[in-house]
Amino acid sequence: MRFRRAAACSVLGVILACLGLGAQTARLTPVRALDGRDVRPFEPSGAANVLFFVATDCPISNSYVPEIQRVCRDYGARGVSCILIYEDVDTPSSGSRLDDLVTTHLRDYRYENITAIVDRTRRVAKEAGATITPQAVVIDRAKDVRYRGRIDNFYAALGKPRQQVTERDLRNALDAVLAGTPVPKRDTQALGCYIVDPSVVRK
Repeated sequence: MRFRRAAACSVLGVILACLGLGAQTARLTPVRALDGRDVRPFEPSGAANVLFFVATDCPISNSYVPEIQRVCRDYGARGVSCILIYEDVDTPSSGSRLDDLVTTHLRDYRYENITAIVDRTRRVAKEAGATITPQAVVIDRAKDVRYRGRIDNFYAALGKPRQQVTERDLRNALDAVLAGTPVPKRDTQALGCYIVDPSVVRK
């Protein structure tokens, strides 16, 4: 009986791993925010969390600061929390501590009332499947990823902005999550700067 139970558990573990469900346990571990608080990016306290993957030195990421702030303001009253996930690389030649760099960026771009995390080991990016800055990931109340991709379609290609936005993918996803309906597009292609492995840069 014990052998059968152990075998069944082993098979179940393989199935969960194949489905990507085993990673849920890692998501439960809190992450230290820039202000010292422990936060859980993948466990919304309200209707949803929006994880914005950004970098201080990515031009496209910085160009989206106003829209990020508008999204956080417009949806905050509806139970949506925003978290900035900084994917900057801390190098010995940077001349300043990474936390100081991010703190300066938050101040210079006038971010207010938005939790910020410095993702030094890329732990959060890996859990969310994020590969680009800027990129948005929406986590619903059930801890499921409901959307991953661009904020909108302002950029047709790298260095080629449109005259106006015609598709607001992130807002559409949030509206669907709040309404309890399927997200129209669960994955879209983000344009910007690649999230790099910090160990490669340090070499």
